[in-house]
Formats: sequence, structure tokens, C-alpha cells
Amino acid sequence: MTTRTNPARRTKPEPRNALGASPKPDARPGIGLADVMAARGRLRGAIYQSPCPHSQMLSALTGQQVYLKLENLQMTGSFKERGALNRIAMLTPAQATRGVVAASAGNHAQGVAYHAALRSIPALIVMPLTTPLVKVTATRDFGAEVLLHGANYDEAFAEATRLCAERQLTFIHPFDDPGVIAGQGTIGLELLEQVPRLEAVVVPIGGGGLIAGIACAIKESRPEVRIVGVQTARLPSMLAAVEAHHPVTIGPATTIADGIAVRRAGELTLPLVKRYVDEIVTVEEDEIASAILMLLEREKTLAEGAGAAALAALLQHKTSLKEAHTAVLVCGGNIDVTLLSRIIERGLVQDGRLIRLRIYLLDRPGALHELTRLIASHHANIVDTLHNRAYYGVNLGDTVIDITMETRGPEQVVELLAALTEEGYTHTRVL
Repeated sequence: MTTRTNPARRTKPEPRNALGASPKPDARPGIGLADVMAARGRLRGAIYQSPCPHSQMLSALTGQQVYLKLENLQMTGSFKERGALNRIAMLTPAQATRGVVAASAGNHAQGVAYHAALRSIPALIVMPLTTPLVKVTATRDFGAEVLLHGANYDEAFAEATRLCAERQLTFIHPFDDPGVIAGQGTIGLELLEQVPRLEAVVVPIGGGGLIAGIACAIKESRPEVRIVGVQTARLPSMLAAVEAHHPVTIGPATTIADGIAVRRAGELTLPLVKRYVDEIVTVEEDEIASAILMLLEREKTLAEGAGAAALAALLQHKTSLKEAHTAVLVCGGNIDVTLLSRIIERGLVQDGRLIRLRIYLLDRPGALHELTRLIASHHANIVDTLHNRAYYGVNLGDTVIDITMETRGPEQVVELLAALTEEGYTHTRVL
């Protein structure tokens, strides 16, 4: 875990921001509370005010009073449409006539496409060639012209910038734009109303637009509320920027939290994060996957990797929060079903509800029947088997069988392994 927290107060403190860095004399945040309030007026009636229910189960597991802000229920499946709509609503008539352009591989693309189409504003979205077909199709279905270009986001961004100048379009940045930041900040205003005893908010961080807007809205209204940011350990670009005091470009990496897979923090978002955010922590890939499974199974809520990152930090006790009334952002639910199936299977393995055993037995009639009888007597369900007579050091006249089974959990696994040992079976667990 990587974390950065507010330093202890001194008797005569010098002016410092939430993450402990002294601001420059002329440093000013890119937006203020008034900008967020104005954004809320523009969004009223066009953006769903997502619910923020209390979770008894997650509260018991984390030691907090947990409230889930379900932005995955927005029309396009994520919070991104708030910032997109606010920026679109700020266009002049001439800008609206010419149209807008954005570079995105997912949620921002759909938010821009959807709200531009509702206002009959032409929208061009440049997406990397590697963008999954389902996201390309969804963006087109929302009404945008989609151009596939480049091997990654950076190349798509460069092409979008070029087309912006060539066609005199208005560029809508996914996070580093005052209008976009203010739009995301409307979530903070809703949280203050939905959780009256709000003491902390945990927010995923990519480029920083979401946490910058929320932190500004909340800290300028109730400065005692703690704001905690969460990044994937593979791409901690905001944490690196805070430590360096300026945005830095970190190396590429893959992560299941693709919605926050940003290699460089925003020029506008970094000062806001340094001013208002109290703590930044990181989470690992398996921790995010476990949080996705937890939300799906226990809360009946579908979250993408970025959408589950904040909860992962609480479940793994990565933050400094103690027994606080805490709002957790579930910021998106657009997850590829193939990835989801792998996450579910891996989660079952980690929980001991899906296990694979390699068992050695005599290669004779009835040997398999005796083994399966033993397994059935302990109420484990066999889902797959694989015989092997040539590998794993098997003696002539013997065989080895890999058996994948569904169980009720670790206690049943322990009982089954003990029974196999008692019956004389040589076995190992395949991890």
C-alpha cells in the first residue's frame, strides 16, 4: 500500500494543503464551489441523481458505516456523463454548431456521445484501435461518429487534438477541464444531502477530474469531511504527481481498472487534489477483483474495475479511516462480460468455493468410482476431471486425475482434504 496523509498540526503552522505541500503564493484552484453549484443547475433534470444506500454487510466488514454512491446506474453506466454534459451545456451557439471532439476508450466517449446527440450537436470520438467492439458499438449507438486510430489512448488523443484544430471543433477533455471537473463535483453536493452525518468520502482516481470536483464541493462546504483517493498500484500517476509536485508521465501498465488507467495526472486537477484531498492509497489487482465480486454477490451491484477500486481500499483496510460514516463511489459499471467471468471464477478459487485437486490412484476398474463416492459423501460437486497417465511422475499402473470441484467454502475443503488423506489418497491442491 502507498499512502500520503495530512501532517500533524503545528503550534504555528505554515499554510499547507491537505497532502502536506505548501502552495505557491499565486496558486489558485481551477474551480470553486460556485462553479459546481452552477453545474448542478445545468445538469438538473438531465442527469439521474444516483442513490446512496447504506450497506449493513459492508459496514460490518470494513468497520465503517458504508454508503454506496451508485453512479454505475447512470444512463451510460458511469459518472462521466456529468462532466461531459456540463461542458457541452457551456458551449456557445457557434461552438455547438461546429461540434465537439473527444478521445476516449470508454465511459467518457459514451457520455459525450449521448448528451451531444440529445442536443443535436455533432460529436466525433477518437478511440484506439484496440478498443473492445462493445464500447465502439455503444458509442456509435449513442449517436457519435467514431474514428478508430492509434495503438493506445495517447495516439488517439493526438489525433483528436489534430482534428480539433483542423475542423475547428471544441475539445472535451475527459478530466483536465474546469467544466468537466465542476460537473463531476455535483456528486459531492448530492452526497452532502444524502448522507447527513457524512464524515469521509472514498473516490477512485485516474486523471483526477472526479476526485477534484467532489473534493472541492465537499471541502468548501464542510471542510471537516475527509477525502480519500484510491489508485491502482500499477498506475499511481496522481500519487507520483503529488510527490513530485508536478504531473509526471509514468510507464505503461495493464490493469482491470481501465477506467482509471491514466499515466499522467491533469495539470488542472493536481492543484485541486493537493489542496483538498487528505489521503491517497493504492490497491492491487486481486483486491479490486475481490471487491467486484463482493459488490456483485452481496450487494447485487455490477461494477467495473475502476468502480470497485474505492471499496477495495476499505475492504483491505488501506485507509486511515476509523468507524466513520463513509461514502464510497461506485463510479461505473461498464465491464466486459469475458473479464467478469474470469473475475468470478478467480474469486471463487480465492474463497475456496472452487478448488482443483491433483489425486494419485491405482489405474484399475472401480478406482474412480471409489474416489467420486468419497467426494460425494462430503457434498462437493465435481465440475471437471482430467486423467493423466504420462506426466507428474506417475508410476506404471497408476494414474493421476485433476478434479475441479465446487464447495461451500474453506471449512468444507479442510474436511474433504482430511478425508482423502485418511483414505490413503496422495493429493495436492492446484493453485
